[in-house]
This record gives sequence, structure tokens and C-alpha cells, in this order.
Amino acid sequence: MLERTEAILADLIAHPTVSSAPNAGLIDDMATRLEDAGARVEVFRDESGEKANLWGSIGPDMGGGVLLSGHSDVVPVADQDWSTDPWELTERGDLLMGRGTCDMKGFIASAISMASAYAGTNLRRPVHFCFTHDEEVGCLGAQALVPHLKARDHLPAIAIVGEPTEMRIIEGHKGCCEYTARFHGLEGHGSNPDRGVNAVAYAVRYVARLMELAEELKARAPRDSRFDPPWTTVNVGRLSGGVAHNVIPGRAEVEWEMRPVQYGDAEFVKEALQSLIEQDLLPAMRAVSPRADISVETIGEVVGLEPMDDNMARALVSQLTGGNSADVVPFGTEAGLFQELGMSVVVCGPGSIAQAHKPDEYVSRQQLAECLTMLEGLRRNLAA
Repeated sequence: MLERTEAILADLIAHPTVSSAPNAGLIDDMATRLEDAGARVEVFRDESGEKANLWGSIGPDMGGGVLLSGHSDVVPVADQDWSTDPWELTERGDLLMGRGTCDMKGFIASAISMASAYAGTNLRRPVHFCFTHDEEVGCLGAQALVPHLKARDHLPAIAIVGEPTEMRIIEGHKGCCEYTARFHGLEGHGSNPDRGVNAVAYAVRYVARLMELAEELKARAPRDSRFDPPWTTVNVGRLSGGVAHNVIPGRAEVEWEMRPVQYGDAEFVKEALQSLIEQDLLPAMRAVSPRADISVETIGEVVGLEPMDDNMARALVSQLTGGNSADVVPFGTEAGLFQELGMSVVVCGPGSIAQAHKPDEYVSRQQLAECLTMLEGLRRNLAA
């Protein structure tokens, strides 16, 4: 089984599915493999036809099954110093190197390699496969898939998201919300700043409020928070605007993110910023130029995975892996979207997040073997 998984992984790595590029070719390849193994497969394409999600099922058509989930996109390799071809699986001892080997085509290859074994077993509950696009840029594929899943009569009871955790059980992670605020002012000569609307100056006031909110969020941290840091964080990634020393800037942009530890924190921040815009910034800007404006674009809002006392997924994966503990992590995944649909969810997969997004990314054969052991244990668990 490990040899077959490596062969599938090599084919997956050969598809350069950077988030900015199409992934439909890879999805079609995985769909064919799953169909050949005996799965019922659906492919959901976006309007361009170049991006696609895959949903596959093996076993009885009923609820209460187990979902194996992974994203098909990878981060770019541009400006990274690779010692190997990132789009060709390269062996180096026990390590298998290539872009996406651990994040997260190693898990996808493992799941696909097990499909025929699942199909050859009389399962009392179904096994589902979910492979998405554009997770790395805001979980766009999974968010597009959610309405299709909500319309179904039957949903899985348990989801295993195979992000790289070194096969440790992860039961919680922060959310990730990204925004771009755009400030439209009025240009003018720098010698008379009161006759213009300085977009950069108002953007700075917006950022200053963000930094105040970042401090206020520390006091809102749950007392029993297991995250590091334990509170919702805010980060300003970019502030740009202006053209010259002596020109009042008419345009500015602020790119920022927050990573909520609880659902209410995101609304707390957004409401405070909207109040600042409506009651302070915009009135002052439009007193000089009625056409001045501020717009905020939501780049992505990905909910976190909240730890639950009664988590069937945690109990199942603990039984399958022998892991006796569950942890939380700061990085985000698609897991919270499945939790919102009512599933019990954990994150558990081969490879280390320390290798993700780096040159010479790799997954070890040992990690793949442990993943296959878990998936074989799942087959036995679901056998009638």
C-alpha cells in the first residue's frame, strides 16, 4: 500500500496546483482514480471551469459516515531556493520531497490509495472524500462547497482533515479573517493640506484603532484558552498610499488580518471599526470632499475549529492512532467549516507544519505509513 501511495503522490506532485493556477486537471485525475476504485464521484467546477472541488463516497448512501478531507492547492515556489525540482517527487533516504508532499498531497494520496480497499469492504457506514481548491488563499473552495453540502439529505458525522500534524490529533485552531480597507480622499498640493483629504492620514487613524482593538482583545481571552497566544490576534500586513512628498495622497490601502479564538471576537472588531468609519472618519473626510469614501473588502473569513467536550472524531482517531491526547494549533484549516455543518472534526495528517511552505518540502515514508495504518484501522472500524 505504501508503494502505491508513493506512486499516486508522484502523480499529484506533478500537477503544479499553485492557488493562482487551475486545479481542474488534478481534480479530474483524482476523480478517475476514485471512480475506478468504485467510488461515486461528483465534481463541482467554478464559473471559469478551471477550479474544481471533488466529493466522493464509498459505502451505503446514508448519514453518519466519515469524511476524509484535503485541499489540492499548494503555495508558490517562486523565489525559493530548492535543491530539487519542486514538481517532481524526489527520494532522499526516508524523505519524499516536492511541493505539497506534506501540505497536503501526502494525505490525499494515502486516502486515494485506500479507496479500493474501502470499496472491497462491506461498510456499515460510508467513507467520503472531499478535495478542494484554494484553501491556501482563504478556503475559497470549501466555502463554495458548503451550500451543496447543506442541501444534502445525509452528511457525515465525523470529519478528519489531513493537514500535516505529524499524525497528532488536533481538536482546535484559530479562525483567520483577512480584509483590505481602501481610502479614497482628495489629492492636492502639500503646501495646503486642509484643502485635500489625506487618504494616508485617515488610513493611519484606522490602523491606530486596529492596534487599540488588538490590546482590548487580550482582555477578552477565554480563561481556559489553550492557544498561544490565548487571545484573538490582529496583524497589519501592509499600509500603502501616496505618490510624492509634496502631494496630498488621494488613495491608501490597509491589508490586515485577525485570528479569532472565539466567534464573538470577530464581530467585536468589525463593529468597532464600522463605528469608527461611520461616526468619525467618513464625516470628517466628506466635510472637505463629498465624494470621499472608505470601502472594506473581505478577502476571506475562515471560522476556527472550537474544541468540544463531546467529540466523536477525537475519540475515533484516538482509537485508530493510539494517541491519548489532543492539542490546538495557531494555523487555520477548513475544519471549522465542517464543524459548522454539524460534524465532529479533528485535524490529523502526515508531515510537519514546520516543513510546509518551505523549499525542499518533504514528508517521510514513516509518516505516510502511520497515516495508512490509521486509514486501514478506519476500514476495519467501519466494516459490517
